[in-house]
Amino acid sequence: MKIKLLLVGSLIAIAGMALLANNINEKEGERKALAKAPVVPEADMNKNEEWSKYYPRQYSSWKKTKESDNIEDMLDTKPQLSVLWAGYGFAKDYNAPRGHYYAVQDNVNTLRTGAPKDSKTGPMPTACWTCKSPDVPRLIERDGENEYYSGKWSKYGSEVVNSIGCADCHDNETAELTMRRPYLDRALEAAGLNTFKDSTHQEKRSLVCAQCHSEYYFNKSEYTDKDGKTKTSVAVTLPWDEGLSAENMEKYYSDRNFTDWTHKISKAPMLKAQHPGFEIASTGIHAQKGVSCADCHMPYTQEGSVKYSDHQVGNPLDSMDKSCMPCHRESESKLKAIVKQKFDRKEFLMEIAMDNLAKAHLETGKAMELGATDDELKEIRLDIRHAQWRWDYSIASHGSFFHAPEETLRLLASANETAQQARLKLVRVLAKYNAIDFSAPDFSTKENAQKLAGVPLKDLIDAKMNFKATLEKAWHAEAVKKGNLNISSREDVDKTSSYFKK
Repeated sequence: MKIKLLLVGSLIAIAGMALLANNINEKEGERKALAKAPVVPEADMNKNEEWSKYYPRQYSSWKKTKESDNIEDMLDTKPQLSVLWAGYGFAKDYNAPRGHYYAVQDNVNTLRTGAPKDSKTGPMPTACWTCKSPDVPRLIERDGENEYYSGKWSKYGSEVVNSIGCADCHDNETAELTMRRPYLDRALEAAGLNTFKDSTHQEKRSLVCAQCHSEYYFNKSEYTDKDGKTKTSVAVTLPWDEGLSAENMEKYYSDRNFTDWTHKISKAPMLKAQHPGFEIASTGIHAQKGVSCADCHMPYTQEGSVKYSDHQVGNPLDSMDKSCMPCHRESESKLKAIVKQKFDRKEFLMEIAMDNLAKAHLETGKAMELGATDDELKEIRLDIRHAQWRWDYSIASHGSFFHAPEETLRLLASANETAQQARLKLVRVLAKYNAIDFSAPDFSTKENAQKLAGVPLKDLIDAKMNFKATLEKAWHAEAVKKGNLNISSREDVDKTSSYFKK
């Protein structure tokens, strides 16, 4: 009997060991298979779901960026913004960014891109697509940069259809990090920095983000197409020739007499900062210690024997055990308290700067109404330009208060001081025209601020809704017919997107 029990026990143990060995072999085989970097067919490389066949974990985590679907109307939260951007697209519509999953759809929905009636109208240039999709590098490689950057935004409505994803950062044959937007290398070279190819792997883990999370402007130039016609190219350009600081770029724009737009109220020659996340982060302690963007926003995670980068790009505070705690020894609660303190300090200075800037615009407008000349207002307008640029640069990348808190507060302090100098000069001008007691009108609500900025909101929404009901649907059908889009992905985004609900 004892021998039988011993035999049965031995057989069970052997079976268990066999199962364990089989499981270990399966995991090891899985790890080796992943390490071989399977080739994603070039024809389908811009469709994110195609990568899921070869990188299911990375794709599954990327798809979770659709969970960041909250719609926060920043013009309602910060009504001063409509006054600051009067005459510019952001005064019409500006929401806090959502997850990468929604990049294309949000670009289509926003009032800033207008309501085209056909594929030749826009009103914005094709450059507005540049950071929204891996289809953009495909079009640049197919048509050439000049041709891609010519024409209106709606020109590529049926071509730019897959949201920010795998092929934006990875080579389809090796899965190595890659850079597919040529303007970044040109900017790195102009700034005296290593190009992407010559950078370390750790540096590349930030540079792939810098393709889009950097300050840029639309540089107009003429070129001759293959048919001998003269066309206008409006190309995304990074202003890094003088360096990566706010003052360096301010000089770059001034030397070229560049202006993004003329302010509708004050007629000041304005600059608009476009999320200079890479530049401002490079001045912070994390970057100085060699921490990359991906270390915090795409931390490594473990699944069985497989270690991979979490592609649910988002707030590091949502995954502190992976993003923060490997380096920090404080408790999570303490770190969160420190971050909140940094955020509160930024908000305090930002609100003061925005109020002073909005009042400076409105007071300048009043001075013009009373007869003040351009000569009298020239220096004031220049102060407004510089102050608003420094304010915008300091906060446009959203996470600047955490990436580089000292630099953020320095720029906000400079913005506030310069805006106040403009207002002091305006006191003298207004006094000259017997308006010493003038007070800026109320802009404490979005409705009031947009009225001051002259934004015809209802007309803009009606036009956009008509576009979405007609031309946008035609774009989707054509994209599927051309093979640019898998119908399942479009249906999925339609079901989950509630963005345009105003």
